[in-house]
Amino acid sequence: MSETVRTQLRVRASELVGRNWLNTGGKSLDLEALRGKIVLLDFWTFCCINCLHVLDELRPLEEKYSDVLVTVGVHSPKFEHEADPVALAAAVERYEIHHPVLDDPELDTWKAYTARAWPTLVVIDPEGYIVAHLSGEGHADGLAVLIPELIAEHEAKGTLHRGSGPYVAPEATSGTLRFPGKALFLPAGRGTSHSGGADAGASDGGTSAGAAAHGSWLVTDTGHHRLVELGTDFETVLATFGTGTKGHLDGPAGASADHVQATAQFNEPQGLVLLPEDVAAKVGYDVVIADSVNHRLRGLSLADGKATTLVGNGVQRLLETGPARVDEDAAGFTGLLSEHPLEVSLSSPWDVVWSRKLNAVVIAMAGTHQIFSFDPLTGAVSIAAGNGLEGLLDGHAHEAWFAQPSGLAEDADGNIWVADSETSALRKLVIDDGGTVTVESAVGKGLFDFGFRDGAASEARLQHPLGVTVLPDGSVAIADTYNGAVRRYDPATKTVSTLARGLSEPSDVIVDHTQAAGSEPLLVVVEANKHQLVYVPIPKEAQQVDEGAAQTHRPKSPVAPGLLDLKVRFTAPTGQKLDDRWGDPTQLKISSTPPELLVAGGGTSVGLQRTLELSADIPEGVLHITARAAACDGPETEDGEIPDHAACHLYQQDWGIPLLLQADGDTELVLDLRGMD
Repeated sequence: MSETVRTQLRVRASELVGRNWLNTGGKSLDLEALRGKIVLLDFWTFCCINCLHVLDELRPLEEKYSDVLVTVGVHSPKFEHEADPVALAAAVERYEIHHPVLDDPELDTWKAYTARAWPTLVVIDPEGYIVAHLSGEGHADGLAVLIPELIAEHEAKGTLHRGSGPYVAPEATSGTLRFPGKALFLPAGRGTSHSGGADAGASDGGTSAGAAAHGSWLVTDTGHHRLVELGTDFETVLATFGTGTKGHLDGPAGASADHVQATAQFNEPQGLVLLPEDVAAKVGYDVVIADSVNHRLRGLSLADGKATTLVGNGVQRLLETGPARVDEDAAGFTGLLSEHPLEVSLSSPWDVVWSRKLNAVVIAMAGTHQIFSFDPLTGAVSIAAGNGLEGLLDGHAHEAWFAQPSGLAEDADGNIWVADSETSALRKLVIDDGGTVTVESAVGKGLFDFGFRDGAASEARLQHPLGVTVLPDGSVAIADTYNGAVRRYDPATKTVSTLARGLSEPSDVIVDHTQAAGSEPLLVVVEANKHQLVYVPIPKEAQQVDEGAAQTHRPKSPVAPGLLDLKVRFTAPTGQKLDDRWGDPTQLKISSTPPELLVAGGGTSVGLQRTLELSADIPEGVLHITARAAACDGPETEDGEIPDHAACHLYQQDWGIPLLLQADGDTELVLDLRGMD
């Protein structure tokens, strides 16, 4: 039975309208062409880590039901850059999306299906009726119940048509690198040409040795699921690590001098950090790698080219159980999670950096909007900052909010700068001598505010930055990814300027002190969408750019001033039970922009229903809502309790609902976390 997933209403699906189709061989699709198939609409945007998680959740279902299920990605952009068709085509290739994608830059189809959040899933049956409407991630189990039921029902009715779908693979790009993520400088003496650890088969006599004299660069070749060591010319390949096939496997990562072939596998590796030499000597590996889609940290020994798993059990972290749950004041748990690192669940670790003050690897945990730490000597894994709620909020570590932190760098004082991508913000972890962390924001306003504006940091705007580094003068360079720029923040004057423009989705920026390309320090920029590393000079006089500030534009919901009844619908999937072992497992966190919009009903408390009071003096604003519900697998025991060791799941969604206040507006707002229209 799947009555927890299906709607009993017969609602005809709206037509699919947009600018263009991708992955269809140039053909346009409509619902009539898809009649007879189960259609799964995936409303996504390529900046969104939750959307990327859903892409991976759906792959097994797409493969298993390939003759009856057609997934259609409806790309509904959040940021201005995501409306660029060239950038979208690159993202479809980068994330290996093997289903048709509708480019919906004006949000026409988004509006027609009343989507309110990324990601949103809508299931259409073979007769063209909507049968499910789901928000957030973690719905694969429920879909695995629904799809077989729809197959049985429509085979019996004769309305199901088996056969191949409309997907047509695009031509892939080629080159040494494919959508590289991050880069790491290896000083002379620590690269493979000195250690002899991996095959330098691409060497051409003296070129490799000459490059290695200046050091070398280790790059996460994310699209090829491997690491590549390059000479300082960024052309000479000194070594490769990983087979190039996505997966998770430890062992030899690079062909070695004794002709042992590489068997190690990665899955979209991102950030990487070189451990201090004394720490590396004790633990037996040199580099820590954020293996993002594997939800693990990996270690790489440059001496013998072997890869090992350091942290992570491979299960995406979705549920904060027990003491790690957010309390009713939105305070999260920070501190030690486990001293058994292979038992800990991670979620899309995106970057790593060594902290001298914490004596640990600091991890940008993009998937849970938090900062973790890992001590290689003891194996201890801790939450350093962030309560797991998505947004921009400063303060004590356990109260702070992040939104997909994606880049890290340590400054001379031992503080950690964070590129917080989804809030288009530059944040800082201030770490005192006792290891206590406080979070501050230097640039950025909120989840839906972005732009390209220099000047006073309070008014400056970035657009989805992914990388950060500290410059020799103590200022901070930012890989401002969706603006195609490198920006500079000066902590002394609290101003922002522009160092370089015209880059193609720069995903990382690093200071190069080798003088390999000249006498002055340069920036090394990972230009992801051009599949290359480039040198960029640090200009004496930075540019001042003002192309304005912007906000994500979505339809405004008309509501009446005064009391507003909010209801978030959630029903646990068949085979799961709400996890009430620590009290009510559902929670709402509500705030508004401007704050004066919300007269009453804000804050964090348990339950998924609440009555709010909206001001009559504010004409419009945004209601920020975070809903959470926790459920666990398995049949109940005789006393109705969840069995020990049951697998648990967190269902969470963040909404920013634009409101237009008018006298004849609605007095009720209903959202679907896991419910039906």
